[in-house]
Parts: sequence; structure tokens; C-alpha cells
Amino acid sequence: MCTMQVDTVLVLFCVCLMGVSGRSAHQRGDKLETYKQSRSRRETSRMDDGAAHSKTASPILKRGPDMTKSPMTKSEQLLRIDDHDFTMRPAFGGPPIPVGVDVQVESLDTISEVDMDFTMTLYLRHYWKDERLSFTSTNNQSMTFDSRLAKKIWVPDMFFVHSKRSFIHDTTTDNVMLRVYPDGNVLYSLRVTVTAMCNMDLSRFPLDTQTCSLEIESYAYTDDDLMLYWKKGNESLNTDERISLSQFLIQKFHTTTKLAFYSSTGWYNRLYIHFTLRRHVFFFLLQTYFPATLMVMLSWVSFWIDRRAVPARVPLGITTVLTMSTIITGVNASMPRVSYIKAVDIYLWVSFVFVFLSVIEYAAVNYLSTVQERKERKLRERLPCTCGIGNPDDAMCDPQITGYTTMDVNSIGNYGTAGNYGMPENGGRQERMFAQVVLGDPQLTGQVKRPGYVNIWIDTHAIDKYSRMVFPGSYVLFNIIYWSIYS
Repeated sequence: MCTMQVDTVLVLFCVCLMGVSGRSAHQRGDKLETYKQSRSRRETSRMDDGAAHSKTASPILKRGPDMTKSPMTKSEQLLRIDDHDFTMRPAFGGPPIPVGVDVQVESLDTISEVDMDFTMTLYLRHYWKDERLSFTSTNNQSMTFDSRLAKKIWVPDMFFVHSKRSFIHDTTTDNVMLRVYPDGNVLYSLRVTVTAMCNMDLSRFPLDTQTCSLEIESYAYTDDDLMLYWKKGNESLNTDERISLSQFLIQKFHTTTKLAFYSSTGWYNRLYIHFTLRRHVFFFLLQTYFPATLMVMLSWVSFWIDRRAVPARVPLGITTVLTMSTIITGVNASMPRVSYIKAVDIYLWVSFVFVFLSVIEYAAVNYLSTVQERKERKLRERLPCTCGIGNPDDAMCDPQITGYTTMDVNSIGNYGTAGNYGMPENGGRQERMFAQVVLGDPQLTGQVKRPGYVNIWIDTHAIDKYSRMVFPGSYVLFNIIYWSIYS
């Protein structure tokens, strides 16, 4: 009995404990729910207060969003790239599409006479209208793209006629810009370096003026499909004022437009960029003309050197000839092998002829001096008396055999030995010596006995005296004619 009462008490006690714990858990859940609700209400009220504050604190009215600048709209979707076939030109089947062009010349890099070409860096810009690219813009603003979109639409297929090499700059990316306007107008710009052919006339080199041309043309579209023109006439070509070349002065740039005909394809519009270059001559004066002139003048020094000084005159002549040959070779090494004579060739070769003639002049003087001395030696051997000639101290001569005038004897006295005939000690004027001989020996003359005169010339240096005037005078006259023609 007692045991049952104890069990009943324990059961009641457990039931009471379970009820108390359930009520406490319920109370804790109510408290947690109330905390979450209050936190949520505080955050909501804080956000509402911030929005209200921003509306009241910003007095500037914001501009409405432009769909062209919206990051949610792709350019291909806005321009409807996938809706059109851009392999066809705009308005295909209709009139030719006008494409305007303008050029900004950035630099004129090199002019090569050897390769007959020039290198130019320029900004080439095209203008046309393609209604397939029109789009809606609330603010009429254009969109600018790079080369990635330019590969997906139609662009003019321009190329440079007679170009050897050309490329689009790609540092740090392809230097291509595409700008599309809401009405469909398109600006397509690219930075290009091109090396093109330039036919030069070097007949007046280095006193020449050259005109080179850069030609732009559509490769595939004839004038029935594409009308190429300068957008603003001559104002379509702009140049940098800092452009300069080491050997040329850029005189002017100008543009023209012509039609080019190909027998297999038809007529094409072609745009020309002409530029005129005048060569700086001062460099060639220092490197070519002045050295050549100095060599010619140096060759004249031999005219004042004694004709018997062979070791002095011969090396001088050979040195000037070899120097002129070196100058001519150096000039031709940097020039193309043209089939006509250039102005610098005329000057150098005429100078070479003057130097060569100075050597020939000494050869002639030396030869004539040798011949003259041989004749004098033979004459002295044949004379019956050599008073005053072979032996100046011998004053005893038969006047019936040989006679000398007073002037002739005095003149003979001014000379040294027989080897010095023709070269007076004071270097004076031309002298003659007359020997009056009674030709009494028929074996000597083979003629009837009668008095006569033997004329002996002792002035083989006269050629040098005339050369001192003729050579400089002729060279000065040549320079006057040359510079009056080519300058």
C-alpha cells in the first residue's frame, strides 16, 4: 500500500516538472520572436529615413538614362548587327555610296633615292552613311568602338596604289576607331604607315626638286558602287608643322582626284596626295663640290714647280687624280644606277679632266725639255767654235767664222752650264740666243757657203707660264656656266 503511494507521488512530481519546463520554453520563444520583429522594424525605418534624406538633400535634377550608355544593352543588339547582311555595301543596287576622305599626315619619315620610295605615317579617316547602323538615342549622342566591331560591319576597302609596304599600328591595341551616329553616319579612322614608290628624276641631282604622290583607291568597288572624294577639298589634307627632313625642304602638299581605268574591271575613283620636296644643297657642297674644287686647285700648284723637279710634280699629279676618283666613287655608291648623266656627274668629271690635264701638261713639258736639250747638244757638237757656249771663258774666236751680238753674249753670260739652258737664275722672261755661223764647210751644211743664223730656243717652261692662266680661267668659266644652268 505504501509502495503504491510512493509511486503515485513520483509520477505527479514528474508531470509537474514537465509542465513547468514547457511554459518556460514557450516564454523564451515569444521573447525571440519579439526581438526579430523589432530589429526588422528598425532597419526598415532607417532605410526610409535615408531615402527621404537623399531626396531632400540633393537639389540637382538627374539626367534621364540614355539607352546607348546603358550597360544592360549590347552594342550588337542596339545596332541590330545580326539583322543585316554587312557583306553588302549600303544601299546595294542603288546609286553609288559617297565616301569622304581626309588625311592627317603625322610624319614623313624617309626619302630614298636608291630605292626610289618614301615612307609616310598618316591618319586616314573615312566618312559615309549606313542607315542599317542607325539607332535611337534620347540625347543624339554617338557611340565609339574599336577594331572589334569594325570587323563585323561594312567598311570601305581602301588600299594604297604603288605601295611597297604598309601596316596599321597595333600598340597597345589596333589603332582603329569607329564612331557611329544615331542617324547612321559613320566615321572610320585608322593610323597607317605606308612605303610607296616615287619616280624621281635625278638629272639635276643634287640641285633637284622632286614631286611624290600617295594614291588611295577602292580595291573592289568601281565608281558605279562607290564614289570616293576629298571631304573638304584641299582642306582635307592636314600636316604637322614639325615635319622636317634632313636632306629635303618640304615646299607644299596638295590633293587631286582622278579616275583610273583597268581594262578587266572598269573605272575607279582615285585620290592623290602630292608633296613637293627641294633638296638641301649645302650638304653636297661640303661633301662633294668643295673637295673636288680644292683638288683641281691643288693640281695647279705643279705649274709653279721647276720642271726638273720630277719627284715633286709627278706624285702631286697622281695624288689629285686618285683623290678625284675616290670622290666620284663615293658619290655613285649612294646613288641608283640610272642610265642618264646627273648634274653632280658633270661637275665631278669635268674636275677630273682638269686634274688629269695638269698631269698631261707636265708630261708634255718634260718631253719637250728633253727634246730641246738633245737638239742643243747635237748643235754644240756640230759647231766649229763654241765660244760662250761650251766654254764661256774662251773669248778668242775668229770673227770670220762665228760672231755673236753684244746682247746675245750678255744673255749667254746669265746662264750657267749647258745643262741650265732655258732656266735663267732670276726666273725671268723668255730668252733667245742667236749664233751667227759662217757655214763654210760644205760637208757640214751641204749648201753653198754663206753666212746664216741658227735659232736656238731655250724656254720650254713657257707651257707652264701659259697653263697658270689658261687652267684657272677655264675652270672659273666652267663654274659660271654650270651654276647658272643648275641653280
